[in-house]
Amino acid sequence: MVAIMPSKKLVILVVFAILLLGCAEEAPEVPEETPTGAPTEEVTEEVTEQPPPEEVEIPIGVLVDLSGPLTTYGEDIRDLLKIGESDINTYFEENGKPYKIKFYVEDTRVDPKIALDKVQALHGKGVRLFVGPMGSGEVKNIAAYLNDNKLIVISPSSTALPPLLGVTKPEEKKYIFRFVATDDFQTKAIASEAASLGIKAVVIVNVGNAWGKGLADYGKPEFENQGIEVKSIVEYPDPPPADFTSYIETVEGDISELLETYNATEIALVAFSYEEIYTFLSQVADDSVLMDIMWLGCDGTAKSRQISEMCDDVNKVKMYSTLFESKGDAYEQVNETYFNEFGKTPYQYALDAYDGAWVLALSFAQVYDTRGEYDPDEMAATIPEVTVKYSEGEYGMTPVSGYITLNEWNDRASGDYAIWGVEDCNWVLEGIWSSQTNEVTWE
Repeated sequence: MVAIMPSKKLVILVVFAILLLGCAEEAPEVPEETPTGAPTEEVTEEVTEQPPPEEVEIPIGVLVDLSGPLTTYGEDIRDLLKIGESDINTYFEENGKPYKIKFYVEDTRVDPKIALDKVQALHGKGVRLFVGPMGSGEVKNIAAYLNDNKLIVISPSSTALPPLLGVTKPEEKKYIFRFVATDDFQTKAIASEAASLGIKAVVIVNVGNAWGKGLADYGKPEFENQGIEVKSIVEYPDPPPADFTSYIETVEGDISELLETYNATEIALVAFSYEEIYTFLSQVADDSVLMDIMWLGCDGTAKSRQISEMCDDVNKVKMYSTLFESKGDAYEQVNETYFNEFGKTPYQYALDAYDGAWVLALSFAQVYDTRGEYDPDEMAATIPEVTVKYSEGEYGMTPVSGYITLNEWNDRASGDYAIWGVEDCNWVLEGIWSSQTNEVTWE
């Protein structure tokens, strides 16, 4: 059989047809042209809901006395901060912020060693911000550790002057803030109070820590400037002894000598002490000369609940005591909430602590918003700025303790003092000392 070969022309035609068929299969479908002005079908992209930002916890240590000589005030701070924790977290939630504070409360007993132990333990758990501690001796003992590790504290009640904390220049106190006026104000107040009461001679008793020593050291010249004789300064150790007998005998001897020159109404015992002064008082005999004179206390003794255990004795000596007194527009609402929950009114230190917690939380949020992480040096620089904004109401609230002005040492720069005395076993407001006039206005 003879094979029939296709002609060249036929092969070309077949190949061309195959190519055309392949092109027709690959060509995209062309939509019909839409007439000008005719509506087009709107194409919308599916919007995926973004997940909420990851929650950032702000751990804050709370260093307070819950079983020592400042228990009255330490419990008060702890309780008001329970309300503060809720208030601050509600603020963050309502403003769409991912932050949530959590308080870690520790009892320091106002013991400097315990305070350092607690700071170190909390730091080991990641805590870098603190409200407290309460005592100046505590602040002094933890200062080096704070500086070395860039930990920030806002104390609501440490009042010793910076040199008594071992601080010689402001930069050494970069991470230590205090929202209460310092003792140079308080000693002026107490000396002015004594002069206004007609006191001409005093014996000073003080606890032997930075705070007590500072009040005694700064108080002596203030009394003398008012023309008041300072017979002696009797110091007892910190922590305080259980038995004050030897110190009582020393003070009794000094008061007896003063009674040779002055009458009893012109002599006062000045107690630069914590609540252990009531233990001291409980050990004084009923016929002691100490029961014939007035006792003047300070912010460590004011409004103590321990007076209920010795009503007759405290009623007799009056225990006129100064307490930093400053309240802002936000006070009434917070006070109402606190009273409804705890059946009492918060003391000044608790108000200072509440404001301190707000400033720490707001400052942390500002730093984190800006940097995306925590920075201790930026935090230290931000706190004074946030304190001003907070005081001026830029966050929608104002301080419960009144406008807060910080000086170059990061301490509250001014303030008046209330004078509280005991009548019928109750604390009664007796007067107000003004820092502007250095005078007492009696109620």
